[in-house]
Formats: sequence, C-alpha cells, structure tokens
Amino acid sequence: MPLSAPAAREKQHTRSITIDGYRREDGLYDIEAHLTDVKTFGQTNYDRGFIPSGEPIHDMGLRLTISDSMEIVASEAVSDLTPYKMCPTAAPNFSRLVGMRIKAGFLRDANHAVGGTVGCTHLRELLQQMATTAFQTINPARVRKEMRAEGTVPQPGSDAVDARITEKMGGPPKIMNTCIAYSDAGPLVKRRWPHLYTGMDAEQEAAD
Repeated sequence: MPLSAPAAREKQHTRSITIDGYRREDGLYDIEAHLTDVKTFGQTNYDRGFIPSGEPIHDMGLRLTISDSMEIVASEAVSDLTPYKMCPTAAPNFSRLVGMRIKAGFLRDANHAVGGTVGCTHLRELLQQMATTAFQTINPARVRKEMRAEGTVPQPGSDAVDARITEKMGGPPKIMNTCIAYSDAGPLVKRRWPHLYTGMDAEQEAAD
C-alpha cells in the first residue's frame, strides 16, 4: 500500500543508500555500503567550484569484512566525492574498526573510534544499518549451512529457518518485545515460545 497523496511539493534532495551482504569464498562475509547525496539544483562550492544538479555532493562507500563470530577483520572506506577537500582524509581512520565485534555496544565503541574530528558523519551513519545487515546476512547463511549438513529440508509454511535464526540472535532474551512481531502478547510468541506468551487465549478473547 503506498503512502497517502502528498501536498504539492518540489524535490530538493535525494539520499540513496544501498547495503549488500556477501559470503566470500574464504568463508568470511563482506557487508558493503554505498551512499550518495544529490541535489536537484546546482550550487557553488569553495573547494569544488560549481556542483551541477544531479552530481553527488557525497559519494562514498564502506566495506566491513566480518567473521562467523561477527568480528570485523577488515574495514575499508572511500570518499570519492565530498563537499570539502579534507573530507576524504577521514576514510583511512575507519580501519580502527578492525577487531571490534558487532554486538551490543558496537555503535558506542565505533563512535569512540571514528567519531568527532577523526571520522566522517555520513560514513559513521552507515554503521548502524551495516550492523543489522550483517545479522541479516550471516545468521541465515549459518543456518542454511547447518541445515544442509543435517539434510534438513524446510517445508512450505514452516518457520524452522526463521526460528533458528532467531536463536542465533540470542533467542527470547534478546528479541522479545523489540518490535510488534515479537510482542510477548502476540501470535508469533504464542506459537514459538508458548511458555512466554502473556496474551489472552482464544476463549478469553471471545468472552471479552
């Protein structure tokens, strides 16, 4: 379902972000992000002269190479187009992310490493979405590998794969009540973890 019809308006700016997750031949994973900012009008700039409409103000990328255990083993950033000459000098500092593990507290630790005047706001903003993309990439890949080794073939309508992925994310203690789907009073929790379900049963709902 689309959004409701907007008021009369004129586009000014487009930020585009793409993040892809890859499983490498060596068993590691690459999480690769690309960001652009584009204006619908031309503008003057001290360092770049004139930036015409449609030419990115920002055009930058960040790649994190991650192990099965969610440890960052390599980090590479590039800033191909920026508004200021000094901006690209922040990119090499993102190698400071190497050795960190994507887990609770990762964004705080990353901000200490590449925040403030040693980093780039826009590259740093990518890290939150790259972290969730890492989970979306690595946990399903691990589950599929395990199920292939077991000879397990998920049947249509089964949530066996999703259930295993959830367990790799920490199970109920980590995911319960983090969104509407995982509400402890909702149907998913009732089906998957009935002992933790806090909602009303069908008879009580009918009575109410």
